[in-house]
This record gives sequence, C-alpha cells and structure tokens, in this order.
Amino acid sequence: MTQVLLKAMAFVCIIILGYMLKRIGLFMPNDYKIISKIVMNLTLPAAVITGFANFQMDISLIYVVLLGFLCNVVMVSLGFWAGANNDDTKAFYMLNFSGYNIGCFTLPFVQNFLGPFGVVATCMFDSGNSIMCTGGTYAAAASVVGVGEKGHGIRLIKTLFSSVPFTTYMVVLLLSLLGIHLPAAVSNLASVIAGANSFLAMLMIGMMIKIDLEPRYLKQAAFILSIRYLLAAIFAVIFYFYTPFTLEVRQVLALVIFAPISALVPVFTEKFKGNTALASFTNSISIVLSITIMTILLVVMKVG
Repeated sequence: MTQVLLKAMAFVCIIILGYMLKRIGLFMPNDYKIISKIVMNLTLPAAVITGFANFQMDISLIYVVLLGFLCNVVMVSLGFWAGANNDDTKAFYMLNFSGYNIGCFTLPFVQNFLGPFGVVATCMFDSGNSIMCTGGTYAAAASVVGVGEKGHGIRLIKTLFSSVPFTTYMVVLLLSLLGIHLPAAVSNLASVIAGANSFLAMLMIGMMIKIDLEPRYLKQAAFILSIRYLLAAIFAVIFYFYTPFTLEVRQVLALVIFAPISALVPVFTEKFKGNTALASFTNSISIVLSITIMTILLVVMKVG
C-alpha cells in the first residue's frame, strides 16, 4: 500500500510541477502542445509496443474493445436525454458526459501499477473508446445542433488512422492475433522511449489544467461530473464483479472507467460554438477527481 501511495503521490507532484511551471512563466500556456506531440507520437506508442512485446493474444479481450465503445454510447445517449428540449444543451452534455482520456492519463497509471498485461487491456478498451471520442461523439452532437457536414464517416476513419497511438493499437493487435512478435531490438528501443511516457504525460496534464473558478460554471460542472462519476461507479461494479474476465482485466476495467474527460471535448465543443470555458473547466476538475479516485482504487486493489 505504501508503495502505491508513493507512486501516486509522485504522479500528483509531477502534475503540480507542470501547473506551477506554467504559472510562473517557465512554460507558456500553449507549450503543452509540444509535449503532447512527443507523447502522442513517440512515448505513448512506445508504451503500447512494450506492453504487447511478449503478449499472447487472449481472444476474450476483443470484448473489451466493444466495452470501450458501448460505454461511450451509453453516456452519449444519457447526455442527449439530460439535455431536455434544448438542442445546444443536448449537444454539450453528449460531449461532456462521454469520452475517456486513456492514452495521456490512464495508461501511465496502468503502466506503472498493473504491468504489461494491464497496458494491453487498457489499449483494447481505448481502441473502442477512440472511435467515439476522436469524432464519433462529435458527429452525433453536431447532428443535434445542425452543424454536421457530409462525409463525416470518411473523415472519422481518416482521423482514427492518422492518430499514431490508434494505428499502433491496430498494428500490434493484428500482429498479436497472427502470433507475430516484433524483433527484440525494436522492443528494447521502445521500452527505453516508453520509460519517459509517465513523466511527460503527467507534466503535460499539469500544463493543461485551467482552474478558473467562475461561480456560474460550478452548478453545471457539478451536474456533469456527478452524472459521469455515478455512472462510472456503476460500470466499475458491473465490470469488476459481474464480467467473466480474469482479475487483471477486471481491475483495469474498474480503473479506466474513472478516466477524466477526453482532452478533445473542449476542442469539439468550440467547433459547434458551445461553452468552451465551461468544457475546459469541467475537464480540469475531472482530472483532479480521477487521480484521487484511481489512487484510492489502486490502494484497495493492492490491499485486497
């Protein structure tokens, strides 16, 4: 338990470090984009390759991909229903209720606490999650407010496969299904690069946090986060106690479902002229809540 808490506190300290370095001016507000490019195109794909290096494919994990997709569908549907008769509110809730920040937030946690198999299970969930949070949810929300464009399905596919992490998921998954392992030299190089993933991802998150406490946002942000984390708790109980997966997979599922809101949500909110400030504020608060909940869960899992 002590080791888990120390590691978790190290993550928190790195996030705080990133936030403070931005506040004192060492980093400019948009400097996180540079680190984001390194994480998304180098260290995160390397972590995925390392996780799959010696993995023997378990076909049951294909269902984890489906869970990642279905959890988003449920949350998008709930957002549509919660928006009552206002289309703008429906679209805003559809985006902010759903989407899980797996690659830049949850994967570094799993990488350090649950090992290579945990990384694989997390990647499988994120494969389904990515289909929605990189464009599927936006397409649904945009159709509600009437700003959808033709050919969105084709653009979604292009977006997915222009994402280096998603393409890496697909390639290593296919290789695993075929029983093909990457050369040792590639795996060794990837493991060295992957070692920087946790630090850079947490530093980037700290730099991205925007805590502008505007009273008019608090009530709506509290509503969004209450619904999101209440459903996450229900999903976690179902996944952990009532699914047929191994203990390791059930632990991963109980953890990833508490991931923060996807970092793309404020971007998509801005595209249909929604309340970007509220989306950014809610996103930042979700990071604080998620790191707290996931740390508690890790302690419980290790003690149990």
